[in-house]
Amino acid sequence: MSTTTAHPFSTATGTDVRVRFCPSPTGTPHVGLIRTALFNWAYARHTGGKFIFRVEDTDAARDSEESFTQLLEAMRWLRLDWDEGVETGGPNEPYRQSQRYDIYRDVIAKLVESGHIYESFATGEEIAERNIKLGRDPKLGYDNYERDLTDEEKDAFRAEGRQPALRLKVPDTELSFDDLVRGEITFPAGSFSDFVVVRPNGHPLYPFVNPVDDALMGVTHVLRGEDLLSSTPRQIALYHALIDIGLTTFVPRFGHLPYVMGDKNKKLSKRDPESNLFLHRERGFIPEGLVNYLSLLGWSLTHDRDVFSIEEMIAAFDVVDVNPNPARFDLKKAESLNGDHIRLLEPADFAQRVVPYLAAAGVLSEPLSENQKAILTAAAPLVQERIALLGETPAMLGFLFQPADKLEHQADALASLPQNAGEILTAATLALRDIPEAEWTHERVHTTLTETLIDGLGLKPRVAFGPLRVAVSGRKISPPLFESMEILGKADSLARLDRLSATLVS
Repeated sequence: MSTTTAHPFSTATGTDVRVRFCPSPTGTPHVGLIRTALFNWAYARHTGGKFIFRVEDTDAARDSEESFTQLLEAMRWLRLDWDEGVETGGPNEPYRQSQRYDIYRDVIAKLVESGHIYESFATGEEIAERNIKLGRDPKLGYDNYERDLTDEEKDAFRAEGRQPALRLKVPDTELSFDDLVRGEITFPAGSFSDFVVVRPNGHPLYPFVNPVDDALMGVTHVLRGEDLLSSTPRQIALYHALIDIGLTTFVPRFGHLPYVMGDKNKKLSKRDPESNLFLHRERGFIPEGLVNYLSLLGWSLTHDRDVFSIEEMIAAFDVVDVNPNPARFDLKKAESLNGDHIRLLEPADFAQRVVPYLAAAGVLSEPLSENQKAILTAAAPLVQERIALLGETPAMLGFLFQPADKLEHQADALASLPQNAGEILTAATLALRDIPEAEWTHERVHTTLTETLIDGLGLKPRVAFGPLRVAVSGRKISPPLFESMEILGKADSLARLDRLSATLVS
């Protein structure tokens, strides 16, 4: 098979578009992997096409059910739903490669019968020795010399106890494709040799099963990482064979997405903490914020706007607009965007989302008591405008759920107190006692303390209110002081002032 007929690439648009996300279940989901899922999902939703989620779980040494479960969890957490695939089902079941071996065996048989793949008995050592004998670099690799083995030669190898691998006959022509992200790419004739698609033990390899699944599932656009670009001509070569045997009628369009880089512009590896999707969730990223940031790793809505909704992304996303240059994961920018999205939440929604973080930190327990619900409803808006991560809420709100006698004053907060802190606390306590219980509001507390400490004692606000903040929250930084005192109530607030006063005296 020295030549091949040029086969058509997909021309699918609109609702005919079919894309897929097909990870291997190894380890914790990586943000670069999920970015790939996001771009496929967004393209399907933008075009009105279908998004397929299948799992390539044929590497028994590395794949795990735990990782498979984490992939499902990651997709659902980020609300990246799929139209066909694992657990959802669809017309091309099963969607796990480990359950599709009968399908692969049937395709292999047809490719053998049609002459597109052939038996290869050569070992790696023999291939290297042959290259040396012919005056070539031993690392040059296989040179297709077994394409025309006779039956006698094959029988002789089998008599030695050898089992053949199966190789695809690669067209002896250049292979070109128009990458949706990178433009026209051409691999000259001879860029690669006939490659193994099935091991001697009968196990089909990734370069075979991946395109076969894509062909059988009608995938029209393959959007995947840049690291897979070098394998694309092999996949196109296999597609030519699959079209010839009637398995499909077209080659999909390819788009290779840019690398996600970490510090020092190195590819973000699984060892980098920023790569761990669930670590970001544990720290308090919300789906809206993280999806927004991941979308910026190679794409943008406009040149002057970074914060947008997932609906706005869907409306605008087109893979041809993806930038081919590597994108750097900037944690500070990601956190800032997440904070922007936190502030867009309805207060009740925000309050509900922080509950797991407060419970995990032991601030409260689930289900919440009526008193805890009331405190959280009143307090959540006080920090919603001030945090970037939901994980910051236990430190910010914890003091509101503690009785005065259990509050701990942080060392740095105590160290920040001015020398006259005792005098300030005494004056504040005397003034606040005169406020009637029914009039204990943040406005009245603020007015009283301003008249007493700033107008009466001539103190600057920072000096006047700093000791009160430490007394009430135990921290140098807290939610708004007067609103916090309103939530705590008169008795609890005064008890906290008294307790810090006693601490300073002792």
